[in-house]
Amino acid sequence: MPRDSYQEGLNSLREDVLYMSEIVLERLRLGLDALEQKDEEMAREVIEGDHEINQLYLDLEQDCIDLLALQQPVASDLRFIAASFKIITDLERIGDLATNLGEYSLTAERDVYPEVDIQDVADVTIEMVENAMEAYGDENADQCYAIADIDDEVDERCEAASETVVRDLIEREIDADSSEEEIEQLMADVSRLLLTIRDIERVGDHAVNIAARTLYMVENDDDLIY
Repeated sequence: MPRDSYQEGLNSLREDVLYMSEIVLERLRLGLDALEQKDEEMAREVIEGDHEINQLYLDLEQDCIDLLALQQPVASDLRFIAASFKIITDLERIGDLATNLGEYSLTAERDVYPEVDIQDVADVTIEMVENAMEAYGDENADQCYAIADIDDEVDERCEAASETVVRDLIEREIDADSSEEEIEQLMADVSRLLLTIRDIERVGDHAVNIAARTLYMVENDDDLIY
């Protein structure tokens, strides 16, 4: 492969990874909106759109393989290709989490714990992914550390939210007249909320993974990789 074509391939890979992140974030926002609004049409759109994200992942995976196979990359290019491959994996998994939110919204009929502000924490994790992808696109190493710091706050907020739900469930006195169906509905609502909190926290974890791979790509620094 001629060197100019090879460089074009590297540039195209970066652009395509950034494009994939835009699609994934769009699906994530839609999944959160579906959950908040209990909107079945939105939920179906997120669930059915997962195929597009999976196909993007497979196409970009092949691009990475081709770039590695067709010309021996120098160290910096090798790190870029390897980082890009890892990042699309994290993006694909964020897409899976968005699909989870769509599926949860199909059975969500009420907000059992309105004091647990899921949307606010989710907005922070979305911003983390946006910033991580911006750091990747701009090769901004400093921004990577800031994303890791924010994740500590997200973890604390998710843990506090989960504790609120579990504590309330333990302390709640179920009325003796409550039917088995009502009790089962309560348990389903609690389970769905805990899974939602877990998935939002995982989005933040994937943002940190993207930042970690970007830092390694830019500075050959594995400080954030764990």
